Amino acid sequence: MAEITIVQAVNDALMEEMGRDEDVVVLGEDVGVNGGVFRCTADLFDTYGEDRVIDTPLSESGIIGAAIGMALYGLRPVPEIQFSDFIWPAFDQITSELAKMRYRSGGQFTCPMVIRTPYGGGIRGGHYHSQSPEVYFTHTSGLVVVVPSDAYDAKGLLKAAIRSPDPVLFLEPKRIYRAPKTEVPEDDDYIVPLGKAAVRREGTDFTITCYGAMVPVAVEACDKAADQHGWNGEVLDLRTLVPLDEDALLASVTKTGRLVTLQEAPKFTGYSSELSAIVAEKAIDVMEAPIRRVAGFDVPFPFTLEHVYMPHADRVLRAIEDVMTYE
Repeated sequence: MAEITIVQAVNDALMEEMGRDEDVVVLGEDVGVNGGVFRCTADLFDTYGEDRVIDTPLSESGIIGAAIGMALYGLRPVPEIQFSDFIWPAFDQITSELAKMRYRSGGQFTCPMVIRTPYGGGIRGGHYHSQSPEVYFTHTSGLVVVVPSDAYDAKGLLKAAIRSPDPVLFLEPKRIYRAPKTEVPEDDDYIVPLGKAAVRREGTDFTITCYGAMVPVAVEACDKAADQHGWNGEVLDLRTLVPLDEDALLASVTKTGRLVTLQEAPKFTGYSSELSAIVAEKAIDVMEAPIRRVAGFDVPFPFTLEHVYMPHADRVLRAIEDVMTYE
């Protein structure tokens, strides 16, 4: 086992999958000679050359449109959008063409491609480099949406996504790109299945759902709840937002009877709202307290107040205290 960062895990997955399958190609702004703005594609250009690691113009619509054409003709492109905040010029290509190709062709065509993009705050990037757009895409049938929270999952999920016959949006939490390091098998063929959540901390008193950079925040909040109150919380890392591992969600809340949802994105109509609705529809009879949502605020992402906007362990702890003391 080797201890590596998410950046290295992404790079390893790309390197290995390109070596395993010559149809895998990488394209995007500065992904080639420069190795990407976060260095996730470092050394790929030297290893596989300009025909398979393609530096593109600054045109997100062009990047995704070209990748769709590649996928339809049998390649497995992995386009990178440099920041998820820049994905909007390609929104129509993704939601109207990529996600619907299998359906509109009656299964004759598929688009096996993975859109990689870093998302979220935590690097003082301001409101044009810090947004969390996942809910815009989880609302679109035909897309798989994946968010890893550590290097083990980043590598295993990315390899699974590249091998998938369906289009995948792979959101990488840049706040934890380089910390902490995680043990990853040196076996270059391990994968993490899409559509399966993971319990990061076993517990019996309450459940916290989370994904990406919010997973370590949830674990820290649970540790504080245990130290200060003796409460034993469970942390459920969703990993794949679509398809959701609904069985894991319902099993956890059935065991604990209390739910706190945690997301970095704004609260109103956020992904956690859907989780809350599912629990309300299918497990309301086991709930011991109202569901509490902890999220970003419903304002543009701030620069100087980034630390206030982003959920932290003490905010989560207050939500835990609410559900645990509810009468």
